[in-house]
Amino acid sequence: MTDHLDDDRRDLDLLRAANPVSATSGPWRDRPLNAVAERGLNQLLHTTRVRARRRVVFWAEAAAVALAAVLALTVPGLGAGSATAAPSALHPRAGSAALPLDRIADRAEALARDGGPRLREGGHVQSWSLAMDSGPDAERPVTLPEEREVRWRSDGSRTERVESDGKLVGERVYPPSRSDAPPWARPPGTPAALRDYLTEVHEPGFPRRTAPVTTQQLLDTLPQLLDNWTLGARERAALARVLAGTGGLRAEGTVTDRLGRTGQAYVHDTPDEHLRYMLILDPDSGEVLGLEVLFTRDQPDFAVRAGDVMSYDAWRR
Repeated sequence: MTDHLDDDRRDLDLLRAANPVSATSGPWRDRPLNAVAERGLNQLLHTTRVRARRRVVFWAEAAAVALAAVLALTVPGLGAGSATAAPSALHPRAGSAALPLDRIADRAEALARDGGPRLREGGHVQSWSLAMDSGPDAERPVTLPEEREVRWRSDGSRTERVESDGKLVGERVYPPSRSDAPPWARPPGTPAALRDYLTEVHEPGFPRRTAPVTTQQLLDTLPQLLDNWTLGARERAALARVLAGTGGLRAEGTVTDRLGRTGQAYVHDTPDEHLRYMLILDPDSGEVLGLEVLFTRDQPDFAVRAGDVMSYDAWRR
């Protein structure tokens, strides 16, 4: 019981830290969370999932036969492209050529003019995320691997399959539903329209927003876009042009991603939050292969060390 109360107190502390408005603020209504608050809530969700996972393991040890039967359930094709469950930070190859983002955008636009793949509903992503506790007694974070595939049907219904460590965690069918709000609305294929789309993903209610979306905010919206849509040639070209025009991303050279694919690395640092984003693009098509976020400074409250990978997403067609 004491352990559960301690867990609940930590959860309340995380919720307070994630609250974008203090208790002493004046009148306010619902508003989008800022980047720090979003990460706080994600951390809370991941921490809860770790605790639930530990309890499931405990119960499963008392029913080994049932566990073996459950773990035998796998989904063909979803387990391909295996990677380490506790990844270290990626590093571009020393001395490799660093392509400017403008050149990637030019190549992507040339491919789009010649045709190329079309936009497709649904996404397929492998991810690795830190599940962190907080406080003076926090343990070193645990890295949770997950693979998620969403497939849409013509009637608007969709199937979502989730795997962890190559084993089926869940499969769920959602009834037909449509939304005209990003990121569920169809993404546009021109840079200006796509930038507006991504701005609304980050802050619903656009175009009331007057300030342009920042580089960090743009990178934070990519998982929402790419988890819901597999971009076609036109949309990839538009996104590459948006990224090239945003600034704040420096070319770092060639890198091999966690699925063994070769890409170009583009890095963005956030000094105030001590985070480093590494965006990995296919050098020929502009397709987003992966996005890594790591800590650049120790965070003792979360038992995090500089160089720890907070999250990594690898998207597949």
